[in-house]
Amino acid sequence: MTQNLSIPTLSPKAAATQRVAPPPGSLGSRRSAAVLAVILTGQFMAVLDASIVNVAIPSIRTSLHTGGAALQLIVAGYVVAYAVLLVTGARLGDRFTQRRAFIAGLTVFTVASLACGLAWNELSLIAFRFAQGVGAAAMVPQVMTLIQRTFTGAARARALSAYSAIISGAMVIGQVLGGLIIKLDLAGTDWRGVFLVNVPIGAALLLVAPRVLPAGTAKFDRRLDLAGLAVLTGSVLALVLPLVLGRELGWPAWTWIALAAGVIGVALFLVIERAVASRGGEPLFAQRVLRAPGLALTAATLFTVMATFGGWLFVMAIHLQGALGYGALHAGLLFIPMGVTFALAGLYWQRLPARLHARMIPGGLVLAAAATATLGLLLRNGAAAGPAALALFGLLGLGTGLAFSPLMTRTLAKVPMELAADASGILVTNVQLGIVVGIASFGTLFFGLAGSTALSAAHALGVTSLVQGAAMLSAAALALRAVR
Repeated sequence: MTQNLSIPTLSPKAAATQRVAPPPGSLGSRRSAAVLAVILTGQFMAVLDASIVNVAIPSIRTSLHTGGAALQLIVAGYVVAYAVLLVTGARLGDRFTQRRAFIAGLTVFTVASLACGLAWNELSLIAFRFAQGVGAAAMVPQVMTLIQRTFTGAARARALSAYSAIISGAMVIGQVLGGLIIKLDLAGTDWRGVFLVNVPIGAALLLVAPRVLPAGTAKFDRRLDLAGLAVLTGSVLALVLPLVLGRELGWPAWTWIALAAGVIGVALFLVIERAVASRGGEPLFAQRVLRAPGLALTAATLFTVMATFGGWLFVMAIHLQGALGYGALHAGLLFIPMGVTFALAGLYWQRLPARLHARMIPGGLVLAAAATATLGLLLRNGAAAGPAALALFGLLGLGTGLAFSPLMTRTLAKVPMELAADASGILVTNVQLGIVVGIASFGTLFFGLAGSTALSAAHALGVTSLVQGAAMLSAAALALRAVR
C-alpha cells in the first residue's frame, strides 16, 4: 500500500538562505566516484569502530582491569552517542551543508580516536568513546544524503548497495582487523592500535574531502529539536545503563527506577514530538517521514536484526577468546566466512530475479536464525570452531546480507529526495540503537549465565544463541510485513 507524501515547504528565511544544489549525477562520473570513495571510507570507519573493539576486550580487561559492565560501556558507549545524535547530525548537514558537517564530524572522530588510543583508565576510555560517537553522528548522516543527491537511477541503486554492504559488512571486518592489529602489536600498542588505526586514515580523508565533496549542496535553515534530543538521550541512557550495570551491582533499587524512568521518557519523547510538530517545528522523527511506504516497519525490522547481530558479535568474540582460548587473530579470522558472504549478498542481490527480491528478505532472516541457534548449540557441546562452525558463520552472513541490504535499498528508493536526510537518519538511528540494546541485553544475559568455568560459559553461549535465534525469527516476521 502506498501513500502520497507532502513535500515540506521552506519558510521565507529558509528560502533566502537556500543554495542551489547541483542536479543529481551532474558532477561527472570520475568526480562522483571520488565522492563515493571518500564518504564510504568515512562510513566504513564509523561502523568499524562499533565492532573492532570486540576482539580487543580481553586485552582491555587485562590492561585496564575492567569488569564486564565497563567492557559493555566501552563497546556500547560509542554507539549510544552515535545513535541518539544521528538525526540531529542530519539536520546540521542540511543547515550548514553536508560537506561542512562531514568534515567537522570526521575531525572530531579522528581526534577522539587518538584520545582513545592514549586512554589511561576505563573511565577515560568510556568518555573518549562517547566523543567518537559524537563525531560519527555528525559525519555518517551526510553519507546517505550525498548519495541520494549525487546519484540517480541505476547509479543510485548501485551506490546504495555499496553503502548497505559497507554499513553491515564493516561490523564483521572489524572483528578480523581488530584481531590482526592486536596480534601484530605494532610499536607495543596492543589494544590501543584498534583506535589509533583511524588516525592516519582520518587525516588522509581530511586532506582529500575539502577538494572532492561538492560545496553547492542545498542549505536550509533547519531547526533543531533540542527538547526531543535531550529527552531521547536521557531515555536511552536510563534504559541502557541499568541493563549494563545491574547484574554486576546486584540489581539495586536505582536500576529498576532508571528502567521505569526510561520507559516514561520514551512516552514523554513521543508527546514532545507531537507538540513540536503541532507548533510547526521539526521533530526528530517527523510524521511525514514515518509515513513513507514501509519505513516504520523497516525501521523496526532493522532494529531487531541489528540488536541480534550486534549482541551476537559481542558474545561470540568473548566466548571464542575466553572459553575456547583462541587468540585475538584466530578469533577474528573465524568471522571471515561471515564477512565474505555478507558482502557478496549485499553487493550482488540485485542480480537475482526480481520476483525473488521480496521473498528473500524474510527467507534470509530465517536462515540467519537457524545458523545462529545451531552455531551456539555446536560450540556449547564443546566442539572446536572447525569446518562445521565456519560453514555456519558463512550461512549467518549470507542470510543477514540477503535481508539487510535489499530491505534498506528497497525502502530508501521510495523516499523523495526532500526527505532523504531525515529518512536516512531515522533508519540508521534504529540500526545503532539496535546494536546498543543488543550488546546491553544479550551481554547481560551471557555474563549472568557464564561462570568461572568453560562448561558454564558454554552453557551461557547455548542459551544466549537460542534466544538470539528466536529474536531473528521475530525480525523475519516483521520483514514479511514490511515487504508487503
